[in-house]
Amino acid sequence: MDKVYQYIEENKDMYIKWLQELCRQPSVAAQNRGMKETADMVQKMISEHTHAKVELLETSGYPVVYGEINTGKEKTLSFYNHYDVQPEDPLDLWNSDPFGAEIRDGKIYARGVADNKGNLVARLAAVHAYLNVYGEMPINVKFIFEGEEEIGSVHLDEFKEKYPEKLKADGCIWEFGYKNPDGRLQVSLGVKGMQYVELRCKGANIDLHSANAAVIENPAWRLVWALQTLKNDKEEILIEGFYDRVLKPDEAELELLEEMIYEEEATLKRLDLDNFLLNLTGVPLKEKLIFQPTCTICGIESGYTGEGAKTVLPSEARVKLDFRLVPNQDPAEISKLLRNHLDKHGFEDIEIITFTGEHPAKTDIHDPLVQTVLQNVEKVYGRPPTINRMSPGTGPMYILCQELGIPAVSLGVGNDSSQNHAPNENIKVEDYIQGIKMMATIVHEFAHTGKD
Repeated sequence: MDKVYQYIEENKDMYIKWLQELCRQPSVAAQNRGMKETADMVQKMISEHTHAKVELLETSGYPVVYGEINTGKEKTLSFYNHYDVQPEDPLDLWNSDPFGAEIRDGKIYARGVADNKGNLVARLAAVHAYLNVYGEMPINVKFIFEGEEEIGSVHLDEFKEKYPEKLKADGCIWEFGYKNPDGRLQVSLGVKGMQYVELRCKGANIDLHSANAAVIENPAWRLVWALQTLKNDKEEILIEGFYDRVLKPDEAELELLEEMIYEEEATLKRLDLDNFLLNLTGVPLKEKLIFQPTCTICGIESGYTGEGAKTVLPSEARVKLDFRLVPNQDPAEISKLLRNHLDKHGFEDIEIITFTGEHPAKTDIHDPLVQTVLQNVEKVYGRPPTINRMSPGTGPMYILCQELGIPAVSLGVGNDSSQNHAPNENIKVEDYIQGIKMMATIVHEFAHTGKD
């Protein structure tokens, strides 16, 4: 691989330029801003830089950009990424244009550079470098780049049903990846699932003067009382049946937790906090992060929250919740359990609007793709990786991979303070170049896994 690494070094300015060009094109799925232009741009990049056969595969939402290099070889490796990004708000907290892709102090700053355009382009660059050194790929390659990940991959099931043959592969490199504060690469072998819901409580048909609070029910208070039944101060979720399907970590997974590096002090310092929930530390902290489900209030809206005072009795209250799920919890079942719980506690009137539902997913650590990745990280990064049995985050890994028997592994070009979904999102230029080398190495070594 030395020739490939040398080629990447010699052409790193070009690869950086590719990434800057893509980051300068807004692609905010939630606002339908720049989505067609970005899909067309990604299609062109795949075609020009990898000579893959490329299609825009339509769904009821934004298209999936699909590219395929069919070498006729025995193995197929797919790359799943997404070309959509989060909105850039709040603008006043950015130190440069969110879509300027400015380089400062060895970092590229842009909305989507870490999540997920840096990884998307790194994988194209890796294939480009390999082709230019060796002339052909040692395996078949598929690029599956969707445009709705940041809004819950709402039409990915439709894509899967319409184009099942496009998903077939012997392994998939998933979209995300970061480094620890100590610089060691994280390799994740799964993701938590999620059920995202909104609860709505309605009162009078209009907002009223708060003097009426003496005799008119306040939906904000009612919603608060309902929320209070969901979780206690020990962080235990009180929905009956919620934990019934939760799989406890097995002996091998507990060993991984022991070995997993989680920089507690650095994380607390970066977040300006004194301690983690329940004062957890060590293995219990990591076990809670990776193997336990959550119930999180993501946002509450009711009445007047602007400057100054406005004495109002709101007519409606809303709260958005996400439940992060672990194997073998089912998102649809969680919604039913939530409905039953609210009804049992006298809150039949509170409406549940269900949004994203994602199953949890994990890959066998002994799978050949996993071993290919783990055995070659030190070759590129100079240090062995830290292994996350599952990421605490969520994505549509189950429906594209594990449900179909396809192993998936996540690693990428982010850092511990990439600030995904926040102002000043960034990646380090050095990490980006290393990520290109790592992807090229995986392609090369996976082709020979299992051969003498």
